Amino acid sequence: MNNQYLLSICIPSYNRPSEIKRLLESIDTKNINEVQIVICEDKAPKRSEVRDVVSEFKKLTKYSLKYIENFENYGHGRNMRECIFQAEGEYILFMGDDDMFIPEAFDKFFDFVSDHKNIGYFLRSYAIIDKNNKIEYFKYFSSDKFFEPGLTPYIQFFGKSVSMSGFTIKRKFVKDFDIEFFDDTLLYQLYLVAEVCLNQPSAYCNIPFTYVVSDGGSFFGVNENEKGKYEIGRIVADNINFIIGRYKITEFIDKKYGINSTHLIKQDTSKYCFYILAESRKYGKSYFRKQRKFFKEAGLDSTIYFYIYYYCLFFGGINFSISIIKFIKNIVGRRLTF
Repeated sequence: MNNQYLLSICIPSYNRPSEIKRLLESIDTKNINEVQIVICEDKAPKRSEVRDVVSEFKKLTKYSLKYIENFENYGHGRNMRECIFQAEGEYILFMGDDDMFIPEAFDKFFDFVSDHKNIGYFLRSYAIIDKNNKIEYFKYFSSDKFFEPGLTPYIQFFGKSVSMSGFTIKRKFVKDFDIEFFDDTLLYQLYLVAEVCLNQPSAYCNIPFTYVVSDGGSFFGVNENEKGKYEIGRIVADNINFIIGRYKITEFIDKKYGINSTHLIKQDTSKYCFYILAESRKYGKSYFRKQRKFFKEAGLDSTIYFYIYYYCLFFGGINFSISIIKFIKNIVGRRLTF
């Protein structure tokens, strides 16, 4: 491993040449010699276009860039592991190929990581930017927080780490994990969160430094492990397999460590399930009503928050419900249950 890199920005790439160009051009750190870029292209139809974008960027950039083309389509989970294998930095920082860095924010996070190298996993705040350039920030606590190893950070961080944007974890603690069992969940990163938070110190950084760009579809469902479970082109947030996939991970962890975290994760998922339900509400009242049965089977009704969210969305609609959420978030300055 090359110890000169504090962070390896790892990008699992699939079929988004223009988006990955946007992402690469958004990297604006002054710590050029301590940041590595790793791209693992997953044998997509637009491979040659991605290759051209990366080649042009590499000609002009001062960053160290490693570009890998997978021999076959690995799918999301295995491609994440390939990124970890190829990375050389002390920390892995994952970015979706359609994400972006917030201007002039990267180095604030870089300094936070550099100042706390004892930390195994950093939960980060981030922002979503929609197709109309409206921005919504996701802050989980009111300030930076530090946690000793154990059940508390695992439960606190698990559901808050579903988004891969800015996901940062110490490479030496995860480089030897090569488990295919979770590949159909699309949530391999949550397994890493569980392992590291249970065994290493973790922290929350209250500096938003990445954008999740909400302006496109999804390619989940292409890989053999994903076929029949996810609809290509559709966001997976409300997909039942995507929801219960997290419990496949927690049950594995419970068995390995002799703990009982699954019911706690179900309660936490229920408390923060508003956007899962909102995604489903986009398809109309009739569809939303039918999905309620599956949501309950997936344990989303573990708290009263599920019913508050559900009926607010059912009768008030998405825009009204989201406006209430955003109004309250703007007052308290962080993510909340309702």
